[in-house]
Formats: sequence, C-alpha cells, structure tokens
Amino acid sequence: PTTGEVERVVVPELDNLLKLDSYLEPYQDEIRRRYYVFQQILKRLETEEQGVDHFTSAYKHFGIHVNPQTNEINIKEWAPGAKAMYIRGDFNNWKEREYPFTCDQWGVWRVTIPPLSDGSTTIKHGQAIKLLLEIGNGQLVDRLCPWSRYVQRAEKSSVYHGVFYNPPIDEIYQFKYSQPKKRDRLKIYEAHVGISSPKQEIATYKNFRVNVIPRIVKQGYNTIQVMAIMEHPYYASFGYQVTSYFAASSRYGTPEELKALIDEAHKYGLAVLLDIVHSHSSTNVVDGLNMFDGTVGCFFHDSARGYHTLWDSRCFNYLEREVMRFLLSNIRYWLEEFKFDGFRFDGVSSMLYHSHGIAHSFSGSYDEYFGLAADTDSFNYLQLANYVCQTFFPDSIRIAEDVSGMPTLCRPIAEGGAGFDYRLAMAIPDVWIKLLKEKKDEDWHMGNITWALINRRASEKNIAYAESHDQSIVGDKTIAQWLLDEQIYSNMSIFDERTGIIDRGLAFHKMIRLLTYALGGEGWLNFEGNEFGHPEWLDFPRIGNNESYKHARRLFYLCDDENLRFKYLNAWDKAMNVLEEEYKWLSAQNTCISRRIETDKIIVFERGNQGLMFIFNFHGNKSFPDYRIGCGQSGKYKIVLNSDAKLFDGHDRINSEQVFCTENISWDDRPYSFKIYAPTRTVCVLALVDDEK
Repeated sequence: PTTGEVERVVVPELDNLLKLDSYLEPYQDEIRRRYYVFQQILKRLETEEQGVDHFTSAYKHFGIHVNPQTNEINIKEWAPGAKAMYIRGDFNNWKEREYPFTCDQWGVWRVTIPPLSDGSTTIKHGQAIKLLLEIGNGQLVDRLCPWSRYVQRAEKSSVYHGVFYNPPIDEIYQFKYSQPKKRDRLKIYEAHVGISSPKQEIATYKNFRVNVIPRIVKQGYNTIQVMAIMEHPYYASFGYQVTSYFAASSRYGTPEELKALIDEAHKYGLAVLLDIVHSHSSTNVVDGLNMFDGTVGCFFHDSARGYHTLWDSRCFNYLEREVMRFLLSNIRYWLEEFKFDGFRFDGVSSMLYHSHGIAHSFSGSYDEYFGLAADTDSFNYLQLANYVCQTFFPDSIRIAEDVSGMPTLCRPIAEGGAGFDYRLAMAIPDVWIKLLKEKKDEDWHMGNITWALINRRASEKNIAYAESHDQSIVGDKTIAQWLLDEQIYSNMSIFDERTGIIDRGLAFHKMIRLLTYALGGEGWLNFEGNEFGHPEWLDFPRIGNNESYKHARRLFYLCDDENLRFKYLNAWDKAMNVLEEEYKWLSAQNTCISRRIETDKIIVFERGNQGLMFIFNFHGNKSFPDYRIGCGQSGKYKIVLNSDAKLFDGHDRINSEQVFCTENISWDDRPYSFKIYAPTRTVCVLALVDDEK
C-alpha cells in the first residue's frame, strides 16, 4: 500500500493497543500496513474464492474422495510444474499411465475413477497408492498426495506410501462427548504418544487413551498438548520434520484411534491441543512436499528464502494462494475432523524473521520487530490462521512458540495483533538450567530470578514452564538430573540413605517448579514424566544408539512404587495443580513481590485477591525463626501448601495447623506484617482465612 493508503487504514481497536503500550506509537504505520494486507487478503478470498469458509474447507474436495452415492473416486491435486499426472497402486498392479489426470489453467489436476462393475470402489480401503508425475525434464516420479489422510511405511522401508483411507461407516469413530468451552488458567500436560509407555517400543493411541489420560486427570491438569501427531518419517525428529500434514501418524495406530483418544479426554473435560508444524517442512522428496511438482518452488519459496539451513528444511511461501489454501485448510481439518481444541504453533520465531532467529540475539528494540528484519508475509499468515480459528472455532486455544517477544503477537487482530492467546515463556527454562549448571547455590541471585520470571509483556499472556521436551532430549539434562545426578539411580528408595544431594535435589525440584508456576505466567506447562523427576533423558532410536528404545519411553511405574521417592515429587505436582484450581492465581492481575533478599535467599510475594502468599527460602543451611514478612491484607493466614510436609518427603519442621495473625506494622512497603518460621530450602504458601467459611 502507498503511504496515503496506510494513513487511511482503520485498525478498529488500535487505540487500545497504543494505550497498553505507548512505545508502539512510532510503529503504528507498520501495524496499519500489516492489517491492511491482512484485510486485502480476506477481501480477495471473498470475491475470488467464494469466501473464507469455502476456501478453508478445501480438504473436503482436494485430495482423494469417494462419492458416497456412486462410489466414484475423485482426485484433485495442485502441481503447477508437472507436465502430466497419474495414480497407481495395489489396485492396478502399479501400472503407470492407466489413470491420467487433466489439468486446468491454475495447475490443478483432476481425475475421476469409476466404480467396478459390482458397484464397489475401484480402490479398496487400505490399499497402497501413489501419484505418478511427469516433471519438467520428462522424468516420471512417484509422489504422495499432499492431502493424504493416512500413510504407512512398509517393514524395513524408509519411505512412506499413501494409503487409500475409506473405512466402512461402522468403523468410523463417532464422537460421544462435547468439547470443553474455552478456558483460561491452562494447566498443560505436554505429551508424546509414542514414548508414553515403560516398554521399549512405540506406544499407541490406545495405550495413551487407556493408561495415560487417567494419570493426567488425577494430577489435576486441564489441557493435554500432544506432540508428533502429523506424519513424520524420522521418528527422532520429535515430530518436527513433517511430510504429510493431514495424516495422523500411523506408527501409533489409525485416525479413528486418535479420535477416540481425543474424545476420551473430552469425557473428563480436558482440552486437547495439537502441536502444529507450519513453520517449515521436511526436505523429503519421495514422501514429502519438497519438489512435489518437480520444481524447487510449488509450496515453498524458490529462492534461498525457501530453505532453513539450521533445520535442513523447507520454508513455505505463505501468501501464495494455493499454499494458503493448503495450510489454512489443514488448520480447519484438525479442528473439524478430529475435534482438537486448539494448537501450539511450533517455530513461530523462525517464521517471523528473515533470519529465522539464527544468530539473532533479539535485543528488545522495537526496530527489530517492525523493521526489515521481520517477515511480514509470515505475520499475515499467522493473522489468517488465528482468524480462521476464532471465526469458525471461537473456543479454540492458540499458543505461539516465540522466544523473540514480538509485541502484538498475542493481541487481538482487531488491534493489529496476530491473534494468539498465549506465547510460551521460553526464556525461563534457560534461567534454571544456567543456574544449575554454572552457579553455586550461594550465588543464586533472588532478584535476577524473580525478574526473569516476571519479565514479560503485561498485556500478552504467557505459558510458564520450568522445563519442556527441549530440556529432556539427549545431550541435555532435566532439572531432576541436574539436581540429583547419579544418585537419581542409586538413592531414590525410601530405604536408602537420604544424602545431602538427595535432600537438596528433592527440595529444589519442588521449589523451582512452584516458583515458576506461581510467578512465571498466566498458564503452566509440564512435560510428561517431569512431574515426578523422570530419571532418563529422551533419545529416539537411531543409528548412533543402535536403534534402541531404552530412552524413548516413560517409566511411570517409578512414581507408582510406594518405596521410591519419585512418588513425593508426583504428589507435589498434583498439590500445586489442586491449589491453583482453588485459588486461581494464574488469572490474577495483581502480583506484588515484597521481598527478595540476597543474604537470606528469601523470596516473598503475593498473587491474586485471596491473600495468597508465597514464601521461598533458598538458603542452603540457614533457617529463619520469627521471620517478619509484609502483606497487603489484614486478618488471619493459614498454611495451604508446605514443601516440608511428610506428604512431600519433607522434614516436617513446619506446623501446618498454625494460624498467623497480622499486625499493624508496615514491612517491605506492605501495610501489614506477621512473623513466620522459614526453614532452609522450603516453600510455604499461605492464604487469608475466610472467617465466614
């Protein structure tokens, strides 16, 4: 748009955005320009594509579909660089040119395969199929349908083939339970279906439904975030090298079994989020999108911009019409067909900058966010993605994996934002790992820790976490491993000596997690197994480990064993969720840190309107009797959570029945205060007593 056009652009709620952050005022023309491009795309879709609704429903007519009235098979594909297209497979003994497609002016290819003489479909459910394309140099190449809903790999093969997925009506899963309404205060259990078993094998959708969902419910989580669902040939990629965007990974079971898993979660009121990977795509050619039509472009930029050098992957050409159709329909497909409740968008930082974040330190200067470094095609695509979600699925939840802190990412589109609900607080885990790896306990700086936890845009919500799958993979260590070291294997029995390492490790594991949970964001995330201090890192089968599954599993039996200390960490995890559910601090707007004393290693803060107080003592050898702390409300305070309790393998130094009465003594800039006992390496949570109750 011209300068004049930009000045005339009306962003409906821009004034509200500028009130929230006046530093954005010099960049409002760029915010208007982005919004203008977004609006122009919507207008073109309305006039040229029968509207956004029809445009984003393309998965219903692109790809392979059976006409239920006639049993004709209709196939529709976009391959502008191809010279010819055919389909072949088990159904025709892999003959090459038996079923030719025709092509229109837009590069869309179509064919109709009539039914057999007995009226049945020519291709049978479960048969292997592939597209055969004649590319520019005249070569015939096999490709998978980009819209495939099910793909498989033959035993001992490294390449996937398409599967004609047309199960009988009585085998199609029928959802029984309604989806939960959109909620705030997300308590997310991040999980990987394939590792969700103690057995040295790939676990299944059924296993997760039967054995893992009950655990998640029991622990008090309200949301599941599932990884590695979109099909990916390389298991060790953690699901981030996607080849088939509409296919639920067949290594865990069938699409119907995934639907049953999601429905089971809904039965318990859990929301289920898909870890969606639109930030890049696998470089696989034969079973991926790369060079689908024989050109380096098609779905991707046909220049250096189309390559992610660090991840060895391809980058989408987001505002190309057919790429938009493909990706936006993909979003709708997962929400509509599988009833996912939203997404965690992977690699958003990589999308938002031409550098993909490689060697980009992000100084915090707004020039980085609104200057030439930003890839605004990607920003506009994310606006479109969120627009589709909130328009057709208003209860959907969207989380951005962004480390850059781009302003407006989690503000409404009407303000000129991208429309996400949350961003992941990705800097927090790095703080903890750096402390555990590089600093002695006495050098931990309480002020720096609390600043790292609260340093976020006040108007944009964050999901806090102490560690996720990133810290669990081979080459890194979980917090439990950093704290307990080799003794995680030798001294976790309740009959073993409680060494200094075990004592410190158990205490700090509880404290680090609660401090992050209570101060770090408006939502909380835990990666599967970390709730009980899982002793193994994650390492998927690969040549380097002799294709072993030993470290690609979760040993849930450890926290079920009454004789192992893992049960205490598991109990603490549950207690945190129960406490948050009662006091709802994640949605509280007011947080006051009244004390962060370096010599005492004490942190005291209040969060919420129910007089909830958190007292952390990180000191390694010093307890504090009669320690005065300030508070904002007068009255009586009771202990509602105490890490030193026997229930959590503490030393039981705190009387959980005592009640604290405030005094009219101002302390730490708070109007009231009282004295407590703060034992070394403990956290105690107090709440104002409601006399009426």
